[in-house]
Amino acid sequence: MNLANKLTLARVVMVPVFVGFLFLNNPFGYCCSLLIFILAAITDWYDGKIARDKNMVSTLGKFADPLADKMLVSAAFISFVGIPVLHIPAWVVIFIICREFAVTGLRLMAVSEGVVIHASGGGKVKTVLQMGTIITILLLLCLRGYMGYMPIWLRTGMEWLPLFLMLIVVGITTITGIEYLMKHRGILR
Repeated sequence: MNLANKLTLARVVMVPVFVGFLFLNNPFGYCCSLLIFILAAITDWYDGKIARDKNMVSTLGKFADPLADKMLVSAAFISFVGIPVLHIPAWVVIFIICREFAVTGLRLMAVSEGVVIHASGGGKVKTVLQMGTIITILLLLCLRGYMGYMPIWLRTGMEWLPLFLMLIVVGITTITGIEYLMKHRGILR
């Protein structure tokens, strides 16, 4: 197993640790989850860079890297639904995860026909937006203990920002999902 694949595997191992700290439901747990998520996001960027620069692209990496990303992001979004102060309804997360399954299914159908569907520019923007949203929400959870010292308008904004960001993610997720399906609709025949 090459270094890029080891980093991908490390990201998969980080998922339950990330969720475990998140559900401590206290500032320490939230901050540990934030650090773990940032580390996982860095490994996501770094394993791809290593694979390309050192010619370590492998079949395992092509399969495992996007799967590890989806596991990490899905675990974060699902966990957020279970944190009442975030006001994130389950339908938002279900919608995002269904899109991920649809695009992954499309990719698997393409592979069975010998076609590789690469990540589009929009798909990459979606991933960056998802990760940025997760980091922002985790940061807000870390700062939650200090909200009593903030003006009411700032507290209110911080309280509803997670839902607002998630709705933006749903919009981008919808647009990029439709792009993938339209561009590769021939595979669906």
